Amino acid sequence: MPDAPELSILMPIFNEIATAERAIGEVLDAKIDADFELIVVDDGSTDGTRELLFGREWPERVRLFKHESNMGKGAAVRTGLQQARGELSAIMDADLEYDPDDLAGLLPPLRKGLSNAVFGVRAFDGYTSHSFMYVMGNKGVTLAANILFNVYLRDLMTCHKMIRTEVFRSLPLQARGFDIEPEIAARLLQRGEQIFEVPVHYKARPTDAGKKLTSVDGFRVLRTLVRCRLDGR
Repeated sequence: MPDAPELSILMPIFNEIATAERAIGEVLDAKIDADFELIVVDDGSTDGTRELLFGREWPERVRLFKHESNMGKGAAVRTGLQQARGELSAIMDADLEYDPDDLAGLLPPLRKGLSNAVFGVRAFDGYTSHSFMYVMGNKGVTLAANILFNVYLRDLMTCHKMIRTEVFRSLPLQARGFDIEPEIAARLLQRGEQIFEVPVHYKARPTDAGKKLTSVDGFRVLRTLVRCRLDGR
């Protein structure tokens, strides 16, 4: 692409051999009213995902990067962010739980200057939810964030986050794993940003289909929120 795109979509991937190719295809086919690039970061996959990604030709807007070993989702997001050329950057997982078409709905508040960060809010119901405990865990960590930072967010752990790239890069992010999600929100709030929220579609995959989040991650999220609140950066 000769000109810088408006949007950089960051896709961290780790051991997603069953979904990676389809996930990339769905993003490329998404109805997003913006010129965008897709930055795919393989985070040390060992199941053949890396060979799949680097063993075939992709359209010019797809840019591939890799970690030699597994460093975590947070590290992969930061690697992708370093390479982003767009004015805006968004995260898109490769697990097919989110609809890439919904990224279009995150654009208007940023274009209108209403906010520097827009989050997609998931509607959990019986068909789309992973489990009762998963939903309650998400609500629990979201409540914790609202109390710690005196705000009202509806979905702290959403993957659908679109942020102005210069703002995104200015955040002091350290998290290496899934706790990158609450750290992004916490650092935005500490920067004084007002996070705009819009509804998005979501369908959680079951554990036997590769769902990686566990109860341990919930405690890591809480630890990250407390760390960010106490260090005040």
